[in-house]
Amino acid sequence: MIQDLDYRILDFIQETFRSNVMDKIMKFFTFLGDNGLVWIIICIILLIFRKTRKVGFIGLLSLLFSLLINDQILKNLVARDRPFVSRPEIILLIEAPSGYSFPSGHTSSSFGVAFVFSRFFKKRITIPTFILASLIAFSRLYLFVHFPTDVLAGLLVGFIDAFLAVLVFNQGKKLYYRIKNKESIN
Repeated sequence: MIQDLDYRILDFIQETFRSNVMDKIMKFFTFLGDNGLVWIIICIILLIFRKTRKVGFIGLLSLLFSLLINDQILKNLVARDRPFVSRPEIILLIEAPSGYSFPSGHTSSSFGVAFVFSRFFKKRITIPTFILASLIAFSRLYLFVHFPTDVLAGLLVGFIDAFLAVLVFNQGKKLYYRIKNKESIN
């Protein structure tokens, strides 16, 4: 039932949006999301500046949680084949991704960082971040390498990644100050 709806949505996207121009645009956005590339670069840039260092670090932490929770645990637990596997007539525009489909790693990492940014930055920064995350997520549907439910689950996991990254950072900071204060007392 759900997989039928997934395929109907994917077919609708193919019938409605497919064009040579969109092919190039969607390949570009998927490339940006490969291995969290764009997010890693942005977070490293944020680490350079004292004012944004904390957000850059938490963003990288979120990417680490995405790698662990999404790619190492959930994908292997669910072991869902990608949509093109049961549709051999589909000609992929990118190299067939390895690994399982559920949840979308591109989406998890993208929205994880977007949610972190939304916690610390103003809307003028977070709106473009969510737009970029959405385009990367949509590119995975357009390119027929993820089901819509993979992308939705990836978004949810991204939220969890961001939550855990902020939590771990704050707890680590508290622990650091406790240790630092005890050392200075003695």
